[in-house]
Amino acid sequence: MAEYLQKLIIITAPSGAGKTSVTKYLLDKIPQLSFSVSATTRKPRSNELNGVDYYFITEEAFHQKIQEDDFIEWEMVYEGKYYGTFKSELQRIWDENKTPMLDIDVKGAIHVHEQFNSNCLTLFIEPPSVEELKKRLQSRGTESLESLQTRLNKAVYELSFKEHFNKIIINDKLDDACKDAESAVRKFLGL
Repeated sequence: MAEYLQKLIIITAPSGAGKTSVTKYLLDKIPQLSFSVSATTRKPRSNELNGVDYYFITEEAFHQKIQEDDFIEWEMVYEGKYYGTFKSELQRIWDENKTPMLDIDVKGAIHVHEQFNSNCLTLFIEPPSVEELKKRLQSRGTESLESLQTRLNKAVYELSFKEHFNKIIINDKLDDACKDAESAVRKFLGL
């Protein structure tokens, strides 16, 4: 597998661990970063915008993009719900002389890390406990009992891969987790 020369940052975590909050913090604090918008086949939530939060596409279109080798990584994260990172999205950010920041699932993160090797910083955001993760997911008010259990089961599985990442950040206190992540990113980018 070819190693890329450009750098990128990946933040990954089980659902509800705080990766979106940490990502937003980093994008606000470090202007050299740019958010890599992922593609997904899931329906947008009420507060999400196409092309900003995700590229919302049909499952048929997603499979076509797979056939055309348009993704640097893709996964069926939940049954029938695909997520992926377009190669063109990374190139768009590099063309702006910025570093892409990917907020992606654990398996996708491992796959991209293998391709980028030392030009990639991977941050794994870990919840303080599975019980705390359950509370966070319940407080969102977006999960049915079935989807909550699915996310928790997946979280336990994803936690088993945390040692594959450059840095594990335990998100017990969001402010501390954000500062820890910022320090790691600044060091990696030489800022």
